[in-house]
Amino acid sequence: MLRHFTEGVTGYDRIAQVCGVPVGTVRSRLNQARAKLAEALDATAATTHSDTRLRTEASWEEARHTLSAAEAGEFGKLLKECWSTDVTLMSGATRMGGAAILERVMNGDLAAGVRQRPINVAAGHSLTVWEMDILNPADNPAHCPPSVAWIMTLRGGRVAQLRLFHPARLRRTAVPPELREVWPHELV
Repeated sequence: MLRHFTEGVTGYDRIAQVCGVPVGTVRSRLNQARAKLAEALDATAATTHSDTRLRTEASWEEARHTLSAAEAGEFGKLLKECWSTDVTLMSGATRMGGAAILERVMNGDLAAGVRQRPINVAAGHSLTVWEMDILNPADNPAHCPPSVAWIMTLRGGRVAQLRLFHPARLRRTAVPPELREVWPHELV
């Protein structure tokens, strides 16, 4: 999905970084996937894929609702009601934390005046990707990178794992203080 249905997470190196696997593994898996995809497309060319269209439309609405809830101070409530009870924030192969850290990071960005706007959604049965523009406050235009991709692994229709990927490199000041010592990404 990342390679073919996102706009900012398509390169082998970026996919490897997001998934926490070697670049060679990404190349190998994509070659295998390309062959399987060709077979699947041939087998389903005559049928419609309305379920994917409906899933994607619903995910666009979910992205907007999630951001609205966050801006209204209800991100923690939304996490409890709509996401898996054991949701995990991942960075590559490293577990960063659970719902508490997600809420703390979101609330910190909002308090700093940062907003997000969905620009692309790719939704499947077990994986959903929301690509967002990041809108920084006028008084701190470099607070966060200009974009982020939310790569969400689903279990039972709920987000069980979230990986945040910034196509642009992070600045040390953009990483929340509690993550600065453990964040594995290269910092400016």
